[in-house]
Amino acid sequence: MRTLCASTLIGEFFVIGFAGLVAMKDPDLSMGTVWTVSGVAMVLSVLLCGMITRPGGVQLGWALQIGLIASGFIVPVMFFLGAVFAVLWACSVHFGRKIDEAKARFAAQSAAAPAQPGPDAA
Repeated sequence: MRTLCASTLIGEFFVIGFAGLVAMKDPDLSMGTVWTVSGVAMVLSVLLCGMITRPGGVQLGWALQIGLIASGFIVPVMFFLGAVFAVLWACSVHFGRKIDEAKARFAAQSAAAPAQPGPDAA
């Protein structure tokens, strides 16, 4: 799960940065505000890469997805991109857990199976 979710989060890192560049053109927003909000979201996306397997990591990822979609009120294309990344996040979590379960099942089967001598054992 960690690899799939981290890949999604790193993609979001770049999208958030580019959205910050677009938001800078809004005359109602100060550059400091835009980069404070964008910077916090970018740092959160990188930190979440290491926190995915810890308790609350996936939930924080969902919070980031909601924030990404909500940023569409400032940069309208982010409604679409946020939805795309939310779907990617859901798929990463779902299929990542399935991969982790399959790995654990395989490891348990390998540990339970008796060691079979190879062709060189004779």
